[in-house]
Amino acid sequence: MSINCKGTLIELSTPRVMGILNLTPDSFYDGGNYKNEADVLTKTEQMLTEGATFIDVGAYSSRPDAQHISEEEELCRITPIIELLVKEFPNIILSIDTFRSKVAKETVNAGAAMINDISGGNLDEHMMKCVAELQVPYILMHMKGTPQSMKNENKYKNMLQEILFYFSEKIKTARNLGINDLILDPGFGFAKNIPQNFELMNQLELFKNLDHPFLVGISRKSFIYKSLQTTPQGALNGTTMLHTVSLMKGASILRVHDVKEAVECVKLYQQLKQ
Repeated sequence: MSINCKGTLIELSTPRVMGILNLTPDSFYDGGNYKNEADVLTKTEQMLTEGATFIDVGAYSSRPDAQHISEEEELCRITPIIELLVKEFPNIILSIDTFRSKVAKETVNAGAAMINDISGGNLDEHMMKCVAELQVPYILMHMKGTPQSMKNENKYKNMLQEILFYFSEKIKTARNLGINDLILDPGFGFAKNIPQNFELMNQLELFKNLDHPFLVGISRKSFIYKSLQTTPQGALNGTTMLHTVSLMKGASILRVHDVKEAVECVKLYQQLKQ
């Protein structure tokens, strides 16, 4: 199983690590950390050196109750950084964390290689068609509502059944549009409370039945640190434990703040498989 990123085939039979680069001032863990080009370059170089295959760049905070910003502000934050990173690291594979088709198009034209959409096309009716035209890999996540409303959208009759049905419908749409490389993200923390997140983790292997690689994004999230009665800063050990569980249940990509620790999880998991 592989995906095509700007002409480079990335094999996903060995799980990959995606490092997070937040350009937002209000993200829950590292908001406002990268205020200038030097900080961005230092962090990116560190993640690449530690073994990240992808760098996921976001300029719109998707934490609960996040401030809404315009398309123009999102592009103003993100486009110069993409140009900087592509110039400094010519072989970098950049994923863009956005739900807006205009941002997707302009960032891919600036050098990005894939799109990571928290809304699965639900917040911009043009997004999936845009991705098909760009012919880049598409990470399609499950979420209900918006970042501003999602914490009140966690009512399900049968959560796993509803999420699997959501993905089966989205896969059909993507296939009809001509999206070739599709990666699924169950959306930990998005319209899901603490027990629901653990239910999702406990049944994560079900997503292998959809015959597409899936990504797990749980790094330092509240269902981990609240369960451990700590903070995002104190949640690395819990994150690492659940990354291991995710790999054993079939995850192809781990989206993380802490690349070194996640890469070590992958290495030890590969040793177990052998």
